[in-house]
Amino acid sequence: MTWTIDSETGALTDVLLCPPTHYRWIETNAIAMETLASGRRIEIDRLRGQFRELEAAFDEAGVVRRHLEPEPHLPYQVYTRDSSQTTPWGPVLTQLALPARRGEAASVLRFHGAADGFWRYASRGTIEGGDIHIVRPGLLIVGHSGVRTTRDGAEQFAGWFEAEGWEIRLQPFAAHFLHLDVAFCMAAEGLAVACLEVLGDDFASFLKSRGIRVVEASYREAMAMSCNLLALGRGRVISPRHSARINAALRAEGLEVLDPELDVFAAGGGSVHCMTMPLRREPA
Repeated sequence: MTWTIDSETGALTDVLLCPPTHYRWIETNAIAMETLASGRRIEIDRLRGQFRELEAAFDEAGVVRRHLEPEPHLPYQVYTRDSSQTTPWGPVLTQLALPARRGEAASVLRFHGAADGFWRYASRGTIEGGDIHIVRPGLLIVGHSGVRTTRDGAEQFAGWFEAEGWEIRLQPFAAHFLHLDVAFCMAAEGLAVACLEVLGDDFASFLKSRGIRVVEASYREAMAMSCNLLALGRGRVISPRHSARINAALRAEGLEVLDPELDVFAAGGGSVHCMTMPLRREPA
């Protein structure tokens, strides 16, 4: 089966998840390192309960859940956003930066089928799905910090879209923010949540010129993963419960907000956008 999406906001029908069977916090990013330094410990019952809440949100939205097979030596496999990227022409196998996560490619290969399941394979530098935003048909934004996604990796991926006639924006940002989806995500067609104090005036002007309005998040909210949400399409979005102000703003925009508690995962440096790879969306 070939999976395709042409936007971040079309109605989601199928999503790729991975159960947090072997999840634990590891030193992969600034947020996780701060959590580990605090001495906080994972409450396993809360962890499992929060993942069930996320699954229940998808069930409520009528989204079919597909799953990778969790492996004990891959504690961050739950963040399925990074290890592949669905495109309008099929899935791409990305190139993970951290040695501790590179083994995640094996389960993605098994899921899609190594022989004929992929449109492209990333092979230059590194690129991770949290930096890739298929904003709408014809418009792609790829972030790069030089750490998780390099300029070479971003250019290779963007080049495939450019060859298909898409407009491309390569967006640099400070490595401290891990991935672009820590500071920017689409919430609905023409509406994003973004930390513009991080991404800057030029990025804000770019969004405005493309008809994209912004619910602004503060630096503190971005580092709490409050920009990290998932558009479901048809006026619905999944956003973590602890993002109370952002969720209120999205509801004021007329969106239905499904808000599972995900703070255990956010403390590891990822939330609902990180934990999901859309496999199929209705055309935008």
